[in-house]
Amino acid sequence: MQDVQNQRDHRNLPIDKVGIKNLKYPITVRDKREGFQPTVATIDMFVSLPHKDRGTHMSRFVEMLNLFRPEVSLKKFSEILEEMKKHLNAASAHVEVTFPYFIEKKAPESNSIGLMDYTCRITGNSNQEGEIDLVSEVVVPISSVCPCSKEISDFGAHNQRGEVRLSTRFNKFIWMEDMIELVESTASCEVYSILKRIDEKYVTEKAYSNPKFVEDIVRDIAQKLKKDDNITWFSVSAENFESIHNHSAYAQIISG
Repeated sequence: MQDVQNQRDHRNLPIDKVGIKNLKYPITVRDKREGFQPTVATIDMFVSLPHKDRGTHMSRFVEMLNLFRPEVSLKKFSEILEEMKKHLNAASAHVEVTFPYFIEKKAPESNSIGLMDYTCRITGNSNQEGEIDLVSEVVVPISSVCPCSKEISDFGAHNQRGEVRLSTRFNKFIWMEDMIELVESTASCEVYSILKRIDEKYVTEKAYSNPKFVEDIVRDIAQKLKKDDNITWFSVSAENFESIHNHSAYAQIISG
């Protein structure tokens, strides 16, 4: 049968990224407490395409996902990036794996147990020289109380749920749980899936006694990351879904 993708293209235009997006695929990821955790990922896979080639072989991307099984690891990422370049005759390759990650979490006072879900992402790139670049990312829900509102009000202060997005490059493996714990420790208060009345009293009072702007949150996280020799690069952003505005408050720090 004729291989149309292998036909020569005469427009003389290389393509930076070509491949597949939003593929759902079952994977297993490392779990600090349990060892491993099954989840379902959304996967994007791309390679570069030379100017002379009309198309790439899309089916080969899905075939190579077997390299992820039984688990997603940094070693697996390096392997699949190199296999993508080899089998698709590409100079560079890119993979993004986004998945929900669940952590068992106790309420602060009643110790009621619930599962908190966090969005996690691992991104990998391999360039023409074979250099591998890996970035690990977590998206963590938080709550914050506005310091200004607390200062100027006779009673009360407006508070809101927010979201912190932390991306890191590192020398040695870093657990998703450790990244999540770092973020939660800088918020006015953590977010929980189960709260009894005694817990609701605790989180309300804790947040009120620990007001934070989005600027405070990203600076506190960045300050801790700068002291960690294992972290070679980071990007941290905080977004508050404001309770008294029809817009969000946002701050970001990207390390040099």
